[in-house]
Amino acid sequence: MLRIALASFSGTAIEFYDFFVYGTAAALVLGPLFFPSFSPVAGTLAAFATYAVGFVARPLGSMLFGHVGDRLGRRPVLIASLLMTGLATVLVGLLPTYAQIGIAAPLLLVALRFLQGLGLGGEWGGAVLLATEHAPARRRGLWASFPQTGPAVGFLLANGVMLMLSATLTDAQFRSWGWRIPFWAAGVLVAVGLLLRTSMEETPAFRELTAQQKTSRVPLVEVFRDHWRLVLLTAGGLSVGYAVFYLTTTWSLHHGTHDLGVSRTTMLACIMASVAVKGVCTPLVAMLGDRYGRKPLCLIGTVAVMLWAFPLVALLQTGEPALMIFGFVVALLGFITMFAVLGAYLPELYEPRVRCTGASTAYNLGGVLGGALTPIIATELSRGDGTPWGVAAYLAAIACVSLLCFLALPETRPVLASEPAEPAEPAEPAPAAA
Repeated sequence: MLRIALASFSGTAIEFYDFFVYGTAAALVLGPLFFPSFSPVAGTLAAFATYAVGFVARPLGSMLFGHVGDRLGRRPVLIASLLMTGLATVLVGLLPTYAQIGIAAPLLLVALRFLQGLGLGGEWGGAVLLATEHAPARRRGLWASFPQTGPAVGFLLANGVMLMLSATLTDAQFRSWGWRIPFWAAGVLVAVGLLLRTSMEETPAFRELTAQQKTSRVPLVEVFRDHWRLVLLTAGGLSVGYAVFYLTTTWSLHHGTHDLGVSRTTMLACIMASVAVKGVCTPLVAMLGDRYGRKPLCLIGTVAVMLWAFPLVALLQTGEPALMIFGFVVALLGFITMFAVLGAYLPELYEPRVRCTGASTAYNLGGVLGGALTPIIATELSRGDGTPWGVAAYLAAIACVSLLCFLALPETRPVLASEPAEPAEPAEPAPAAA
């Protein structure tokens, strides 16, 4: 299990490194390099718009790779998605700017960001199912938390490289060529990930489905025909997690450096310290999920984010590193209280024959609802002087919607990996009533 968990963890860490390094670059330099004819604010909004394209592509990637995972196995998904995201990231680092090739530069940037999102959309489902379908039922939450720890490590790698370059290069050097280095580094990380993943075996659950000839012919059609309500509820529940994470890690970076006058190095250090705490706490919270259930932790995390929305914005507005770190840490602990158990919760909610498609689609659709537009909306809401309370109200509103969705979902602990986890017919009216 440790070898399997490390393989799933390494892939998510690498792919989320690729995804996050773009978000950091969008907040810092991509606007003036690829959208120079816009005003500074409009250029940032345009860079965040290309950032949002990756989120829009993620559900499409989950549908594409989910079909592969439910038809051909989880293992091919792990390799193909890693290659797609890694190559797209390296190519972003090689792109000429607007000053060199004109309008083709932002168009190519959008295309590569789309491919990044497409690959990441398939990655999560394959990595999580690799862990959950091998894990013993009573420790499924713990082992499934390994790929859930990957995003924190990927974020720390991406921002650590950016922080090092920001501290050692002049501003002119960083804007000229320094920002490209983190994108080039993705090539090395992808090679390491492929070495780990090519030796993995197929999961027991999928081997059993294949032996019994029970694999779904068209899993996407089956998911939206038989489980559409479950997809919408799970995606709606996850949206608050994406919103608070990208407010903390992407919008706050831009707001702190451009609106509050905090140095780029200080903001990166504050955000990285907070994400490190989140990463350490992920397996600990997952063990609580194995003991007390998935749904209670999702509810607790959602309520925590809702109550912390206004204090988070107030602490950020001070510009004081210690206070900002405190605000970020509490927000991300609320986030991880939900997301630490999702690696087990989402696969348990879907039956094995459509599990890769269903869980991946819901996870990435939640990213569109909560993460794609959040930096753009928050940037608009924070225009002008004074504390941007509109951003806090926006986060609290999303949390209210997510809370209602989680209330409508069933508990799944402890469900065996080979059994469907959706409620039986007599229990079906509960989500409808909610």
